[in-house]
Amino acid sequence: MNTIHNADLDLNLLPVFDALIRIGNVSRAAEELNMSQSAVSHALKRLRAFFGDPLFLKTGSGMQPTPRALELRQPILNVMGTVRGELLVREGFDPTVARRSFTLCLTDMGELIFLPRLISRLRGAAPGCTLRTLQLPMDRVPDALESGEADLALGSLHAMPEGLYQQQLFTRSFVTIVNRRNRAIGDVLSRAQFFALEHIVVSMSGRIEDAYDAVVDELAGPRRIYLTTPHFLTVPMIIEQNPQLIATVPRELATKFAGYNSIRMVDTPVAVPPFAIRQHWHPRFQHDAANTWLRRLVKETFDTHPE
Repeated sequence: MNTIHNADLDLNLLPVFDALIRIGNVSRAAEELNMSQSAVSHALKRLRAFFGDPLFLKTGSGMQPTPRALELRQPILNVMGTVRGELLVREGFDPTVARRSFTLCLTDMGELIFLPRLISRLRGAAPGCTLRTLQLPMDRVPDALESGEADLALGSLHAMPEGLYQQQLFTRSFVTIVNRRNRAIGDVLSRAQFFALEHIVVSMSGRIEDAYDAVVDELAGPRRIYLTTPHFLTVPMIIEQNPQLIATVPRELATKFAGYNSIRMVDTPVAVPPFAIRQHWHPRFQHDAANTWLRRLVKETFDTHPE
């Protein structure tokens, strides 16, 4: 255990540690805390003196925690969670004067679906607040929500582990997109063609079983998967250059992809039930005033979201 050089720890320093270990960047931590960069740097200097450890080291990828900082991570996050969830909740959250950045876990598809409408609502309701998005592997999302690195995860997270709260926002159906130049496919894609053609699937983990349309394989048998990618928005461009490939995607996304002159959508010849789009959050922030307000804003924004 490192020597502690001061008799008392200023508890005002804990939010700085909390922000730095979640964000890994002094300027962004200062923005979230509504502090100057020099004030955050001074607070970090005091934390280093108290714990007798550098705590965070500058690297090419940001401020990386030392082993001592990683030891302190969970106890300090627990303290901050208690403060947010049980003490500050009584103060409420006033979006008209608040200045903070909300962080959302989203795929590129989620950004396309959620961000335009959410930005519009947030600007009107909380003019001093901003947004940040993260694209994380599925297995990292729960930790990001628990630590406060992210406030919400939005989307169809069918592989999400237990232990997170969730709320359904709306449902979506699947359709299949094909290249207009593929003359072998008429107005109707037959089941035989569907299983004979090669497919693109989107999976954040890279595993086919975690693909967003994995339900197709579960219900009707395995397809011929040619490409697995974590990016939805590259799919139409790939199909544009490779007419022999097809992909099954959410209808709303297919409608946007149809804006490419070379892409059209057809009904998927396999009966696939609609899938739910939800928002997820960690139980630590169930009673956090800002998180509660953000969840309500998201719910109201997409409650009547059209198919």
